[in-house]
Amino acid sequence: MIRLALLMIFLAGRGIAQEAAEPEPPMTYERLGKIIFALDPEAQPFGPGFELKVGEVTVLVVTDTNADRMRAMVAIGDATDLSPADLQRMMQANFDSTLDARYAIANGTLWAAYIHPLSRLDKNQLISGLAQTVNAARTYGTLYSGGAAEFGGGDSQDLQRELIEDLLKKGEEI
Repeated sequence: MIRLALLMIFLAGRGIAQEAAEPEPPMTYERLGKIIFALDPEAQPFGPGFELKVGEVTVLVVTDTNADRMRAMVAIGDATDLSPADLQRMMQANFDSTLDARYAIANGTLWAAYIHPLSRLDKNQLISGLAQTVNAARTYGTLYSGGAAEFGGGDSQDLQRELIEDLLKKGEEI
């Protein structure tokens, strides 16, 4: 007990300690709905999920309380004509630049998706996951990015740098 108090005093003196925040209650379908309707008052519930707009992008959020899972998805397009290069680029992005969002294929459709255990999901994770999913969908075919900083150690940074250099070269002609 004394050690903990001394540690808190030590950390507080360094500006590191913060008051313990109230833990969020476990995420439920009902709580998820309240957050979604706060983000988009015109969201629509359907079955075990919701449809909402983030900007102009339609996002589907589906829950499975028995499996304790939540999935946010944005349809990007038809997956039947993806080339091997497209598939490789998506896998590279899944490794380093989409962060918590992912590119996925299901039922012939290419998706940007964010999947998380429902009960452990907090409000900020949900909002961040929705934003990353929308960004991954919007940047498909260009930056393949979730919009946040890259994890690194993959191929995306070099490929994005090549894009910038190509554009700079084209700009030299103007």
